[in-house]
Amino acid sequence: SFLQLKLWNKYRVSNIPSLIFIDASTGKVVCRNGLLVIRDDPEGLEFPWGPKPFSEVVAGPLLRNNGQTLDSSALEGSHVGVYFSAHWCPPCRSLTRVLVESYRKIKEAGQKFEILFVSADRSEESFKQYFSEMPWVAVPYADEARRSRLNRLYGIQGIPTLIVLDSKGDVITRQGRVEVLNDIECREFPWHPKPVLELTDSNAVQLNEGPCLVLFVDSEDDGESEAAKQLIQPIAEKIIAKYKAKEEEA
Repeated sequence: SFLQLKLWNKYRVSNIPSLIFIDASTGKVVCRNGLLVIRDDPEGLEFPWGPKPFSEVVAGPLLRNNGQTLDSSALEGSHVGVYFSAHWCPPCRSLTRVLVESYRKIKEAGQKFEILFVSADRSEESFKQYFSEMPWVAVPYADEARRSRLNRLYGIQGIPTLIVLDSKGDVITRQGRVEVLNDIECREFPWHPKPVLELTDSNAVQLNEGPCLVLFVDSEDDGESEAAKQLIQPIAEKIIAKYKAKEEEA
């Protein structure tokens, strides 16, 4: 029915079963990953399962691949890419190769940036092998509870996922993978979402995430494409501002 479809779209449900907790008084989403919540907290000790700040969820020791540990407080004041990935997943491995270069470029440009690897590997051994290629930090593989809490915090439904946070720990974009692949020189870092995008293979994934307006123009004529952008840019900005004021995703 129309109402069912509306609910699927509103909550961006792409696979089932899916369990989403909502605050009935405000209608706001409390938690997207309800299935993980009831698996990890069967006693309901953490009820009402609302979102906690990143700094609280990540709290604890982090690893470097040379065996050094550091405290998660070392991430404070930096932009952070939270990288959900695993060695068994081919798209993850190819993204990691690109990401290593992007990370180097961003650091060399003098930006405060760190990446936090949250592994979905199937064994400590494969985690170690994969992490040995990474110049950044990771949640220890043995700390399954913290890895799971980070998955829950961002409602991760598939890998690879790269979520970019600002220096306060707030989400700038959930589409870090698309941004990194589309901006090899990292000129647009930290990749604040643009109201109007050119549709490409890599960002077409966003068509599944909510209502989209797609405008087709004659690609032979570059002027026409620019004119079309000028036409829809102010409309897109207005819609985004409206949702921002309601603290909802557009």
